[in-house]
Amino acid sequence: MRKRELKNIEWSLLIVAIVLCIIGLIALFSATQEADYDEFNKQCIWFGVSIVIVIIVTLIDYETIVKISPIFYGIFIILLIAVLFTTPVNGATSWFDIGFFSFQPAEFAKIFVILFLAYSINKIQEGNKSNINKPTRLLIIMAILGLPVLLIIKQPDYGTAAAFLIATALMLFASGIDKKYIIVTLMLIVILLPVLYIFVLPEHAKQRIDIFLHPESDPRGAGYNIIQSKLAIGAGGLTGMGLLKGNQTQLGFLYPKTTDFIFAVIGEEMGFIVAGAVIILYVFLITKCVYVAKTAKDLLGSLIASGITGVFMFHMIENIGMVMGLLPITGVPLPFISYGGSSLITNFICIGLLLNISSKRQKTIFIK
Repeated sequence: MRKRELKNIEWSLLIVAIVLCIIGLIALFSATQEADYDEFNKQCIWFGVSIVIVIIVTLIDYETIVKISPIFYGIFIILLIAVLFTTPVNGATSWFDIGFFSFQPAEFAKIFVILFLAYSINKIQEGNKSNINKPTRLLIIMAILGLPVLLIIKQPDYGTAAAFLIATALMLFASGIDKKYIIVTLMLIVILLPVLYIFVLPEHAKQRIDIFLHPESDPRGAGYNIIQSKLAIGAGGLTGMGLLKGNQTQLGFLYPKTTDFIFAVIGEEMGFIVAGAVIILYVFLITKCVYVAKTAKDLLGSLIASGITGVFMFHMIENIGMVMGLLPITGVPLPFISYGGSSLITNFICIGLLLNISSKRQKTIFIK
């Protein structure tokens, strides 16, 4: 990598990601003491692996990675089909259990769907940027997106499926899609949401929405987790109850405390100051992602950065929102903080791609 490229790299993205990981590891250390720190130790290993991977991804030109994305897209479609035949875990067929590591193909699929979408949109717009507004071209984009999303919904994993949709929406916006499509889509969402709730959503999904609206209606059942989460965050106060001292965390009332509700552990044991700092770090991270998208050297880089921005933004808002009782529970992990090898490696691959894109940047190319 040339000196100019090293100078261009948005190093603050990597620094923020590492700081968030360290906060997550501290929370995991406290939350896993009764299990001999098993998940904490594994997360430390995946953190080390992720740092190596982010270096590799940063050094390989993103255009080269994009060129092979159709192959990986096909591979992960096959994996998303195959995972449907695995043994359900907590009611979802989302993981391949290979001993030490539970591999979640939907997490890695996010990367290659974004890359393949960027590749396809870039090809569509070659020679004529208005091609993206042709219905036939949009159908191609929707088909590329629709296949993995339907397979992920089948698992079922509505949270991850929603992340794909948000990422694609930002990519289409960055590509210069006509505002009429945005307006029509928003109108359809408003009209179809009640229909989907009544006729399409399965009972367990409806229950999550109902519990989100009225958690006190089943305090010992479906509403238990969110009630305990809010109690944990409220008990933390300004400075927290101290590591290894949180009542909800250490007495087993908070579940699952290492993945979905890790932010509640931070709120209870580290307090509002650290929890607020985490939110500020995420806002900074997302702002820098947008900046990388805006200053990328070409449309391809802008599209990839926009898709990654959508993934990070959705995961942050949804996870923190559901932990605080502001959004329905979907099981979406908190980037860089929640326990999980698949999630952590995926997030650092995204950081590597952003560093890669920022190293090549020259001028603003965002389409007005």
